[in-house]
Amino acid sequence: MDNTLQINGRDTEPASAFDTDDAHAESFRVVAGGPAMPLIILCDHASNRLPGAYGSLGVSERHLERHIAFDIGTEALGDLLAERLGAAAIFSQFSRLLIDPNRGEDDPTLIMQLSDGAIVPGNVDVEGGEREKRLARYYRPYHQAISDLIDNHLAAGRAPILFSLHSFTPDWKGIVRPWHAGILWDRDPRFARPLIDRLCEEGGLFVGDNEPYTGWLQNDTMYRHGTVRGIAHALLEIRNDLICDPRGILEWADRLVPILREIAGEKALATVRDYGSKSDPFDETVPL
Repeated sequence: MDNTLQINGRDTEPASAFDTDDAHAESFRVVAGGPAMPLIILCDHASNRLPGAYGSLGVSERHLERHIAFDIGTEALGDLLAERLGAAAIFSQFSRLLIDPNRGEDDPTLIMQLSDGAIVPGNVDVEGGEREKRLARYYRPYHQAISDLIDNHLAAGRAPILFSLHSFTPDWKGIVRPWHAGILWDRDPRFARPLIDRLCEEGGLFVGDNEPYTGWLQNDTMYRHGTVRGIAHALLEIRNDLICDPRGILEWADRLVPILREIAGEKALATVRDYGSKSDPFDETVPL
């Protein structure tokens, strides 16, 4: 099977599981967007790359090709969406096994020692110094890049819209997951609700509302950059067997582009709005 996908006139090959040098050890990759498109695409788990100094973290090549190392299909799909929409995008450039950017710094699952049955020897007994090194070199620069891009949009006079792209496994611990996709959200419904509605209107899709995961995880990427800052946001989870090859990626790009373009044009999303806590929402809208 040909796994090459044309992006921006070039061939994009699937990443190797780990690099033998530090040429690709950067924390993130940015795709510049056009000035008229407020959407920012985020891919927290875009890559299964590991910096050369870490080898494979003692994990087999087979495990590095699984969901435990990255979100299958999201990098290629994110690139294609960014190209077609003229949207900015930020992609992590390191495996979630090194450190997970979609967790808070104090989260016990930030550096996983055991992931879906796979032991990660390189993460066993990670001491404070090594943990801090990974935070400083990979985790924090990725999040700083997101913050900087949001600041740039705000400085230009319009709040951005955050669209986080993830993928999930068709089954988990023997339980089949029936959803084709799910939208995760917490307090701010401005982007999530219309996204759910539009995907359901497509027909033939079983779309989860905060399935197969909950959208509330304090200090994850959406909480940190969306909820806390009052930026409209939503996280899309796509079942990874649906975007594991070029055909599936193109199908989902064709589906998402008109939906995202339409929703991104809604003026209600182009504001900073503080929803406060779940029990005591704060409804003030601050137009920019």
